[in-house]
Amino acid sequence: MASFLQQGFLLITLALFNLVGPVPPELGLHNGSLSPCPTPAHCAQASWAVADPGAALSSLVPTIEAMPRSLVVNQGDGYLHATATSALFGFVDDLELFADTDNGQLQARSVSRLGDSDLGVNSKRLEKIESALKDWQASQSPS
Repeated sequence: MASFLQQGFLLITLALFNLVGPVPPELGLHNGSLSPCPTPAHCAQASWAVADPGAALSSLVPTIEAMPRSLVVNQGDGYLHATATSALFGFVDDLELFADTDNGQLQARSVSRLGDSDLGVNSKRLEKIESALKDWQASQSPS
């Protein structure tokens, strides 16, 4: 019983720290694109060719909103910024999508605010988004 209480106390204590970290200054568009990843250890980036980047971005909003502990912070003018918070320690990751209509692409970037490694979480997040994008594209194709 004492061990159970100690583990519970430890989890509650760690949850109180809620390791949010500062909002990265490189968020947003810079010279018509998302910022490059500072390091692949805690950041993932992708770009997908799409016929209508704006429609593709709009189609992904429900997917992002349905992800556990995710919140759309800013959306408009072909840009979306969302945060995703880890369940145990409250680490915050920033997710950005940009509908690059000039190049027919949807750009995506997911980066951890704190730490030296994300254990692949950001890459997995972009893989889920890419899968949803492929499903949407398939639904748009004439049968």
